[in-house]
Amino acid sequence: MLDLRQLRYFIAVAETEHVGRAAEQLHISQSPLSRQIAQLEKNLGLILFERIQQRIRLTRDGAVFLSEARALLRHADRLENLGRRLGRGEEGGLCIGYVADAMHTGVLPGALRRLQEERPGIHVALYSMSAAEQFEGLRQRSLDIALVREPPDRDDPVLRAAPLLEDPLLLVLPVSHPLAAQETVTAQDLDGQPWIAVEGEGDPAWRDAFVASCVASGFTPDIRLDAAEPLTALGLVASGLGLALVQRSMVRGATDALVVRELPWHQASVHLWAVWHHVDLRPVVASFRETVLEGERSERPLPSSTT
Repeated sequence: MLDLRQLRYFIAVAETEHVGRAAEQLHISQSPLSRQIAQLEKNLGLILFERIQQRIRLTRDGAVFLSEARALLRHADRLENLGRRLGRGEEGGLCIGYVADAMHTGVLPGALRRLQEERPGIHVALYSMSAAEQFEGLRQRSLDIALVREPPDRDDPVLRAAPLLEDPLLLVLPVSHPLAAQETVTAQDLDGQPWIAVEGEGDPAWRDAFVASCVASGFTPDIRLDAAEPLTALGLVASGLGLALVQRSMVRGATDALVVRELPWHQASVHLWAVWHHVDLRPVVASFRETVLEGERSERPLPSSTT
């Protein structure tokens, strides 16, 4: 049986690569910490660290174990949070996973506002996580609902999904760019232009997919920079470093340094889906899910659903 305390000690040492600094963070002495790490390695039959003079470094196996240990502790923290809320009689509250798009599109803030109006005082825990982490959280019942860009597989035996919104991508260019004076921008106009590519959340093949979508529309972008998220891309475009495709929800109220153009011939959007476990254990979960779905259906056109 894994000792969660030992896992926390292991993570602290792994992140600092120094027993002394880890001991200071944990408010314990170095000797007990070293003994706990040695005991963990013995129990696992695994060498987690390479010890080189005064430094220690993760082994390759240790790095794999670190990733899983972090995930286990996140789950343990959420489970403890759930247990405490159940003990306080809060209907279990709500544990919600989300990606950044759920925030800046207003989907999650709007749903939380309606929830507070209907059930004032209910406890809500929010977790910014990748789609894969959210799906695992739903399966383990440590999350109640997930808000992600892509739904799970249609034949998933446990998870169910419904679309929330389709957020079209718009062309954003600096006001000083020659194309800014044109009301209509064609694919030929964009061919070979310097570009800021916005990373896709949790998608390792995001760049290939982005370039393929552009080529399919008739132009090839000259990618100069990658932006981790849309706000960064807008800042880079405003500085004159290239063009970008950014979802409509992010360019509302764009600054005077930016010009925004629709591209009717480039049908690309960012989607948002709600995902949940197919078995509802608590009424508050089903109620919140309906709040999310009904709120968006009343405001936005939707893509087809997955059941």
